Amino acid sequence: MTATAAPADKSAEHRAMGVACGAHALHDGYTDLIYVMLPIWQSEFGLGYAVLGLMKTVFSGTLAGFQIPAGFVAERFGAATVLALGTALAGIGYIFAGFSSGVPVLVAALFVAGLGASTQHPLGSSLIAHAFAGPRSLKALGTYNFAGDIGKMTLPAAASLLFVVLPWRDALMLLGGFGVVAAAAIFVAMPRFAAEAPAKKKDGDAAGRGPARAYGFPLLLSVGMIDSATRMAFLTFLPFVLTAKGASLPTVGGALTLVFAGGAAGKLVCAFIGARIGAVATVWLTEAVTALGIVTLLPVSLDAALFLLPVVGVALNGTSSVLYGSVPDLVEPARRTRAFGIFYTGTIGAGAVSPALYGVLGDAVGVPSALIVVAAMVLLTLPLTLLLRPALPARASVS
Repeated sequence: MTATAAPADKSAEHRAMGVACGAHALHDGYTDLIYVMLPIWQSEFGLGYAVLGLMKTVFSGTLAGFQIPAGFVAERFGAATVLALGTALAGIGYIFAGFSSGVPVLVAALFVAGLGASTQHPLGSSLIAHAFAGPRSLKALGTYNFAGDIGKMTLPAAASLLFVVLPWRDALMLLGGFGVVAAAAIFVAMPRFAAEAPAKKKDGDAAGRGPARAYGFPLLLSVGMIDSATRMAFLTFLPFVLTAKGASLPTVGGALTLVFAGGAAGKLVCAFIGARIGAVATVWLTEAVTALGIVTLLPVSLDAALFLLPVVGVALNGTSSVLYGSVPDLVEPARRTRAFGIFYTGTIGAGAVSPALYGVLGDAVGVPSALIVVAAMVLLTLPLTLLLRPALPARASVS
């Protein structure tokens, strides 16, 4: 790896990890802050659910759609500049939302915020992949992935506390201003890595990985899209499964918290497991536990289901860290930024459309039968990951 700072440079590693994790926490926090704001905007502007849904779609759709262009722009102007600008735009979007006097301005503000947020996933992931090599890359990407969940929990909670002492407009402008300040810190602190030369082939590559790398990334993307789609479908159906078992609304909320807490832990833990036993073995473990957990939830009592949900959450979200962490193994260093952009766009897009598709299935056959189909689709990833084995380096393909 050719870079302005060698991989062994601990200062560069620490700065890369701090910038990437901080940006991920902030951007994911901004993304989930919308859920806190929707009831407030409904009351303030007299909005219907269709308009509220459109607002969320504007932000999420812009975020997903501009990730690939963000990678191309970063190749031309530098990752530090683009990530800092994106973070500033995300903050400015929320500042504009605080000034909004009606729906058109609010939608425009969410578009600006989503445009800024689109820079984080491809550039943050690529930064980690540049700074850490080999099995350490998988562990570092798992830590980075975990940081996003911390932001999802802390920023909406901070907003709720601010609303106690400030009007919502002032609170949003304050939170948006924090993004602008963070953008300056990102630009200053982010290490500048030089463009990496194509990796030289090793003897093992010539015998096995060479031909496999041609299909390795598309195959990994397919596994990631199936995993994301089934995860979102499960979360969509879960409240109805629990309600059928007699769960109250607060219990359903607590159950989802158990899943999300397990998922946050799973993103970190499974990355370390993947570095230890290999990506293929870890995906088999997490996806098998996910499918078994989904099927087991259907017949058991409510108390047993609540006990099982954190375990399901660990497996449900843990796969993603292993998949994201395998991207650097399947693309040339110079193409990592755009590869991460494509990967995140595909997985986020699959997760966005799957609830509607599985919802049609649920209407046709009922929620329990639809969840059995979800579990079966989870298992579809297992033979696909076996096909990935030749494309991955030895440390990530043997168990």
